[in-house]
Amino acid sequence: MIRWMLVVFLALVLINGLFPMLRKIGMGRLPGDFTLRLFDREIPIPLASTMVLSGILSLIVHYI
Repeated sequence: MIRWMLVVFLALVLINGLFPMLRKIGMGRLPGDFTLRLFDREIPIPLASTMVLSGILSLIVHYI
């Protein structure tokens, strides 16, 4: 269980760090992606983008 929590945490950190680059190519602007604005900060919640990236990665892993 701790191993999975560590993997999820590292994935979230990686996606958060790469989010500005992913936003330039259109991720984060799909229908189903939300952006909350609280206290002059934007908090992205990319639900649809996460599903698209997950599908692409699982296809890559399946065929390797």
